Amino acid sequence: MVKTKPVYAFEEADSKKRMLLGGKGAGLSEMTRLKLPVPPGFTITTEVCNKYYDNNKKLPKDLMPAVMKNIMKMEKKTGKKWNSTTNPLLVSVRSGAAISMPGMMDTILNLGLNEKTVEGFAEQTKNPRFSWDSYRRFIQLFGKVVFGVNDEKFDHVLDTAKNAQGVTDDSKLDVESLKTIVSEYKKICETHTKRKFPDSPKEQLELSIEAVFKSWMGERAIVYREKNGITKDIANGTAVNVVTMVFGNMGDDSATGVVFTRNGHNGKKELEGEYLINAQGEDVVAGVRTGQNIELLKKDMPKSYKELYNACSKLEKHYKEPQDIEFTVEQGKFYLLQTRTAKMSAGALVKTSVDMVKEKLINKDKALLRIPAQQLEALLHRTMDESKVKDFKQLAKGIAASPGAASGIVVFDVKKTIELGEEGKKIILVRKETKPEDVPAFFSAEGILTSLGGKSSHAAIVSRGMGKPCIVGCPELKIDYNNNTCTANGITIKEGDTITIDGSEGTVFLGEVPTVEPKVTKDFEQILAWAQKAKTLGIRANADTPEGARLARQFGGQGIGLCRTERMFNGTDRIGLFVDMIMAENVEERNQVLKKLGQLQKSDFIEILKAMEGYEVTIRLLDPPLHEFLPNPEELVEKIQKLKAENKTDEVNDAEVVLKRARELAEINPMMGHRGVRVGITYPEIYEMQIRAVFEALVELTKKKVKAHPQIMIPQISSIAELNHIK
Repeated sequence: MVKTKPVYAFEEADSKKRMLLGGKGAGLSEMTRLKLPVPPGFTITTEVCNKYYDNNKKLPKDLMPAVMKNIMKMEKKTGKKWNSTTNPLLVSVRSGAAISMPGMMDTILNLGLNEKTVEGFAEQTKNPRFSWDSYRRFIQLFGKVVFGVNDEKFDHVLDTAKNAQGVTDDSKLDVESLKTIVSEYKKICETHTKRKFPDSPKEQLELSIEAVFKSWMGERAIVYREKNGITKDIANGTAVNVVTMVFGNMGDDSATGVVFTRNGHNGKKELEGEYLINAQGEDVVAGVRTGQNIELLKKDMPKSYKELYNACSKLEKHYKEPQDIEFTVEQGKFYLLQTRTAKMSAGALVKTSVDMVKEKLINKDKALLRIPAQQLEALLHRTMDESKVKDFKQLAKGIAASPGAASGIVVFDVKKTIELGEEGKKIILVRKETKPEDVPAFFSAEGILTSLGGKSSHAAIVSRGMGKPCIVGCPELKIDYNNNTCTANGITIKEGDTITIDGSEGTVFLGEVPTVEPKVTKDFEQILAWAQKAKTLGIRANADTPEGARLARQFGGQGIGLCRTERMFNGTDRIGLFVDMIMAENVEERNQVLKKLGQLQKSDFIEILKAMEGYEVTIRLLDPPLHEFLPNPEELVEKIQKLKAENKTDEVNDAEVVLKRARELAEINPMMGHRGVRVGITYPEIYEMQIRAVFEALVELTKKKVKAHPQIMIPQISSIAELNHIK
C-alpha cells in the first residue's frame, strides 16, 4: 500500500482520491491539471482530520512542518513572502469533505494579515482602504470560526460605523473608520477569549486548520450528514485547503461570483449565477448582498466572461455533470476557486439527465443513476392551484430559488422553528439571510423565505438540495426580528400568521393557497421509460382508491402490490355504513349492510383494475381489528357524561350501545389479536362480500374486454389451519 502524505500541493495530488483530498481539494487539483487558472495552494488530507480526533483533538506533530514547507512552495510560485511587511502572502483556509456539504463547515479568508503586514499590503496594492477592509473581514471570520464569537457583536460595530458615516454599504467606509473597526473587533475577540489576538501568521494558520477540523463534528455538519445519509464510507472527515488569496474587492476591475453551468432551478442549458463587483466571495454565498445576473458580466467584464464561459464548458464536459463554480476576478485577471457537482432541483436533475443523453455526454444508465430516488419524489409534490391564486393577496415577489409550493405559519427564529416542527406544525422560516448554523431549522420548515441573497446564496443552494421551496432576494420584505414581524407593500405579517410561498415563481401570498396534483413532464416520462427498460426488479404501487391507482399508472407503476380494502370504507358516504355493519346484532342485519358495502367495493375494484389493465393488483381483504372503526371507549365515556348532564336520554342510550360494543371488540394486543383472517373466520360474511365484489368486478371487466388481473391477499395468517378454514 502506498503511504500517503499529510499535505499535497494541488499539482502533486491525485484528484481521483476524493476520499483523501475531499471534493474541494480534488477539484482544485484537477483544475490545476487541466491548466485552468487556479491560485497556488495545497490540501491537508482527511486522514489528518481523523488523526486529529484519534489524538484527543490535537494536530499531528508532523503536520505544521509539512504545512510550512508547502507555504515556501507557494512563496516561490507567487513571488510573495509569508509575514512580509512589503509583499505579504495571504491565504484562505477552506474545508472540503468528499461529499459536498454547502456551508456546513468553516472558511477563513485573508489569513496572514496583522498590524505590520496590513501596512505592507496597503503599500503593495496602493489601496489602504481595501487592505484595512480585508483585515477587518479576516478578524471577523477568524473570531467567529476559531474563537466562537457571535457574528452579531461584529455586525453591531459595523452598523454603528456605517450609521456614523451615513452610509449603507460596507465599501463606502473610509480608512479611518475601518481602522477603528479593526481595533473594536480585536477587543471583542480578546474579551471573549481572555487572550491577545494572534499576530503570528503561523499561529493564525495552525488555529484555523484546527478550527476547520472541529467544524467536521459541529452540530450543523452532523445534522446535515444525518439528514442526507452521508456515512463514513462515503465521507470520513474533512480536508483543509490552503489557497493563495485572490481578491475580488480590489476595485471596479475586480469581482467575485458563483455560477452553475446549467440552470439549477429548471435544468436549462444556460449559465445561471451571480457576481458582485468589488466584493469577496463570502458576500455572494452568504447572501449579504444580492448579486447581479451572470449575463451582465458579459458587458461589465467581457474578457473575464469569455474565460468563465470557456471554463464552464470545459469542466462540464470533463466531469460529465453540471458544475457549481466559484470564481474571482482580481484587477482583470480571472481565477477559479472551486468546482463541484451542482446541487439541483428534482426537475432540473431530470431535464439535465435527458438533455445530456441527447448531447451524448452521458449514457442512459448514468442518466438514471445520477438522480437520487428520494429527490425524485419532489416531482410528485403538489403545486399551487392557479385557478385559486387570484383569491389571495400577493404580499411580495423575490427570486425563485427552489421550486414547489409551501404554506405554513411565519416563524423568524431558528430554534423556535425546530421546536414547532417537532410538534408537527407547518412552518415557513423567514430570515433576512440564512447562515450555515441555521440549517437544522431547514429540515423542520416547509419552506424558506429570505429578504436578501440570490440564487447562489446559502439558502438557495441548501434548499434546492433538500427539495424545499425557497424564495430569496425579496427586497420589499422588511424584517423586524425585535418585534417578530415583517412588512411588505404596506402589509405587516406577525409571527404565527399563515403565508404561502411559490418557489417556482418567487411569489409570496397571504393565507394558505390551495394546491393541485403535479403534472408529469415529457422529460420525466422519458426517465421513467428508460427506467422500465433498465430495471431488473419490478416495483408495484400501494393504492387504495381509483384516483391513487390512476396516479400510480401515470407515474409508470406496473401493478399494485397492496390495495388495502379497509381504506375504501373511510369515505364520508361509507364509514357510517361500516359502523352499522359492526353494530349489527345478527347475521341478517349484517348482510343487509354488507350488500350495500359490496356494491361500493365492486365499483372501486372496477376502476382500480381498469386503471391497472394488464397488470396484477393485489387486493388485501379486511385487515384491522373492528374496534378501530369505533370511537375510543374513554372518549365515549366522557361524551356520555356530558349527554347525561344535558338530559339527552336517547343520545345517551345510543352512545352506551356503541360503548358496550367497543369494549367487546377492544384488543389488548391489536397487532396480533382479533384481526385479519381471524375476523374473516368469526364473520365469514365480511370476506364473502369482499371476494364476491372482486369477482363480480372481474366478470364485468372481462365482458368489456378489459384485461384485469386481481390477486387476493388474506392478511395476518398465523397457522395453516386458518388458511385452510378461510379457503
